[in-house]
Amino acid sequence: MNRLVDVTTSYASSVLALGLGLVARIETREPDKPLELYEFESCPFCRKTREAFTEMDVSPIVYPCPPGGKRYRDRVVELGGKAQFPFLVDPNTGTQLYESLDIIRYVADTYGDGKLPFAYRGGPVNTVRSMFASLPRGRVGAIPSRAPEKPLTLYSFDASPYCRIAREALSKLELPYRLINVGKGSRNRAAFVEKSGKMMVPYLIDPNTDRAMFESADIARYLVDTYAT
Repeated sequence: MNRLVDVTTSYASSVLALGLGLVARIETREPDKPLELYEFESCPFCRKTREAFTEMDVSPIVYPCPPGGKRYRDRVVELGGKAQFPFLVDPNTGTQLYESLDIIRYVADTYGDGKLPFAYRGGPVNTVRSMFASLPRGRVGAIPSRAPEKPLTLYSFDASPYCRIAREALSKLELPYRLINVGKGSRNRAAFVEKSGKMMVPYLIDPNTDRAMFESADIARYLVDTYAT
């Protein structure tokens, strides 16, 4: 995709998201083992979950399941019985859940004080908003890739148009990654700045090649060059 079109449509998606997924508003505790989220970037229900995770300061391991993907979709069917997304696995409690609102409520009850981010109490209205926010980017399907030995790490927050471009690249290549949310007010920001040297996202770390980088265009190009087949 042309870079100008890529950035413009991603900005449009952020505008239509109405500012959700920008600020860590609700305090939660970090699980002993990271939550596992099976989702894909262009899914509006997955978007709601990612936005809420930014606002609750939750940092899951993401297993991308884009349309046409083969790496993790079968695992979701095996675990939960159907290819529906998002799908959450909590290795700390053995809980497995479909449905974005059920996932958000579970995380709020289990790792917070039960309080939901305000927008996610809106039910159908919030779903419609998320659907409109997904339109500018269209449907992002899978492309053939080789699986990394270790999951990658991406520092991100959902509302950022540049982070979206990096997440889409990870999603279409079906590359698993730890999504470290660093929304405004996040407890993760200080450690991130200490590690990277500045507050700028997206920031990708690939432990398989010992590479780390900023800039969404560089990240997307690197991922395709390294993992696409």
